[in-house]
Amino acid sequence: MKIIDPAHPFYKPLWRRVVITAVVAGMLVFELLVGKDGFWIVITGALLAYTAWILLISWKDDPPP
Repeated sequence: MKIIDPAHPFYKPLWRRVVITAVVAGMLVFELLVGKDGFWIVITGALLAYTAWILLISWKDDPPP
C-alpha cells in the first residue's frame, strides 16, 4: 500500500507536489524547534524523505502525445 499514489491526477501539477513537500518540511522544522520529541522528529523526517522521493525526485511525467 502506498501512502501517496503518484498515478493519481491530483499530483500531476508540479506546484502541488512542491507545496506538499514544503508543508511536510515545515512540519519537520516545527518539530525540531518546538516539539523536541525524538519520535515525532523521526516520523516527520521519514515522511519528508518519502514525499520528496515520490513527488519530486523519482517523478516521471507522461510523455507528450
